[in-house]
Parts: sequence; structure tokens; C-alpha cells
Amino acid sequence: MSPSSFTTILLVRHGATATTGTILPGRAPGLHLSERGIAQAEAVAVRLGELTKKPVALYVSPLERARETAAPIAKVLKLRPFIDRGLLECDFGTWTGKKLSLLSRKAEWKTVQNSPSTFRFPDGESFGEMQQRVWSTLEKLARTHRGRAIVVVSHADPIKAAVTYAQGVPLDLFQRTVISTCSVSAIGFTSGGPVVLTVNSTASLSELTPS
Repeated sequence: MSPSSFTTILLVRHGATATTGTILPGRAPGLHLSERGIAQAEAVAVRLGELTKKPVALYVSPLERARETAAPIAKVLKLRPFIDRGLLECDFGTWTGKKLSLLSRKAEWKTVQNSPSTFRFPDGESFGEMQQRVWSTLEKLARTHRGRAIVVVSHADPIKAAVTYAQGVPLDLFQRTVISTCSVSAIGFTSGGPVVLTVNSTASLSELTPS
């Protein structure tokens, strides 16, 4: 595989907020990183700075928690962050801002977990639409930065959908993948198709190279 034909996209989930794991925040504005999230963002910036193949661009979801995660990454990598709405969180519609403990009691919750390809959030987006939106965005960015490495800061479900799509995993099984706060997942775009380099990594990235 020629290095010039290998484009690496490093997908970073935003850092923790005060409601991570308890609320379905969706696209609601005004949600910021907690102290733990800020520390996570600073740590992932250092890890990204260890890469041999230095990223040449940084793209970010427009939500505050993503932009705040991108800030230390931009500083370490000396890159200007560009906002891209294609990286937004899934539109959860009327479920936005609801407690997960209450949502999990809904009859539809089993569908969300076991048959997500069949579900559309009330007044919101379907998982299929989200996956298509995110993957199209990543393909566009890969074409723009062919042969280089870039960083993308987004959200758990979009990253999970992208990684599983690249692996050929059916959308109905994408909930089996975990994407932790400030974890890094990496997809290589090649002429022969995508290659998944790592998923949900919270360790050093210094040796992240295709075999």
C-alpha cells in the first residue's frame, strides 16, 4: 500500500460533561465539558501530538462540548479547527435532554438497542440517516486530504456508526461498539476501501500505522 494513497482520519469523541451517561443531550446547546472532560481533552491532545504521521487538519462538530475538546488539540497540533455540521450528534428529536433512566423504560428502547436501522427518533433523525451523513462527510474530508492524516472531533453515535460501517458491520449491530469520552478511533481510507486501525483507544498512539 502506497503511503501517498493512505488517508488517516482520527475520530475523537468529545470529553465528559456533567451529564455524560445520565442524559441524552443530543444537539441541545449550552452543554460544556466538566473538569474531568477538560482534563481528558488535554490528555488526548498530547496523545495525538505523539503521532508520527502528523495531522494536517482539524474538523469539529459545532456543539460546545466538541469545540471545547478540539481547543487543546488545535493548540498542540498548531491547527485551526474547522466546524463541519456533518459531524453533528444524531438529532434525537423530542428525546433530546431526557434522562436515560426514563428513556430505557420506553417500549421503543429495545428497538433502539437491537434494531436501530428501523428506528427514527420522534421529530428527529433515523440512525440510517445519521450514518449516511457522517460517512459522506468523512469521505469528503478524505478526498480533500488524500494521503494525509486529519483529526475529527464528534460524538459517540456518529463515530460508532462510522467505524462499524467501515468494518462492514450491519447497522443493527452497531450498538455493540463502545466509544468512550476522548477515545480515539482511526479509519484509513484507501483505493481498495476503508481500513479500521483502532477503535475506542485510550492508550498511546505513537505506533499507529497500517500493517
